[in-house]
Amino acid sequence: MPSYQHVIAGLDLSPESKQVMEKAKFLADNSNAKLSIAHIIEPLVFTYGGDIPMDISSIQEQIRVQATSDLEKIGAEFGVATENQFVLVGQPANELHDLAAKQNGDLIVVGSHGRHGLSLLLGSTSNSVLHGTECDVLAVRVKKSTD
Repeated sequence: MPSYQHVIAGLDLSPESKQVMEKAKFLADNSNAKLSIAHIIEPLVFTYGGDIPMDISSIQEQIRVQATSDLEKIGAEFGVATENQFVLVGQPANELHDLAAKQNGDLIVVGSHGRHGLSLLLGSTSNSVLHGTECDVLAVRVKKSTD
């Protein structure tokens, strides 16, 4: 079985992201593969407060800056080079699909919270990533962090 060449970990930056990173790092190290990390920010929409339009672009930028900082900390902890860290804006599954295609990723690793009932029917990010990509997807079952 051929080994992976480029593993991309899609992170939500929650405390459970470390569990996803540990699996992604293990797979990348054991395949001698490149490791990239990505966080996708869903865009804030242009909202209206009554009749007055409100520009929330500065809030979106603050979210991006914080996410970049958080991703850099994870990258430093797991030895991921800055050029292999991506903060993108869009729908998470679509952005991960596009990133994998552009960066020649052959494995996307994401966390799965093991949803049940209505939330399972409505879908999850990990399920959305699985459908519509050409590469392998690993959903890591994360356990609630006690941090």
